[in-house]
Amino acid sequence: MSYKFLDHSTDAIIEINAKDLKEAFSTAADAVINLTLDQDKVEEIETKEFVSQGKDLYYLLFSWLEEIPFILITEGFAIKRLEFDIEKNETYKIQAKAFGENLDLKKHNFKVEIKAPTFYEMIIKNEDTVYMKFLLDL
Repeated sequence: MSYKFLDHSTDAIIEINAKDLKEAFSTAADAVINLTLDQDKVEEIETKEFVSQGKDLYYLLFSWLEEIPFILITEGFAIKRLEFDIEKNETYKIQAKAFGENLDLKKHNFKVEIKAPTFYEMIIKNEDTVYMKFLLDL
């Protein structure tokens, strides 16, 4: 499981390699959280539940990448870790529980605000391993 930030002048491009979809989505969340704040400074004091849904994996990833910054920035909840399951029926759905605390800009070293994920250059290859690449508008 790994992620890296690719060079871009104004936005964040993140590339992920993982053993399966769950690990890839977990890694994507960690990348977004660490882009926004110092995850290692967050304590697990409270929980917050949320859902992401999509008609396919691209829309599910987009929804996931919208929901994490919404919780971090709009709701002001710093995330330490996530527990979740990915369900596939006619559509994809993630039911998640975030563990963390109220966001403290100084304590958590708030870095950058993510405006939105994009579909631009989004790639998901779900084969023997999972490869993802996506762009976040900062």
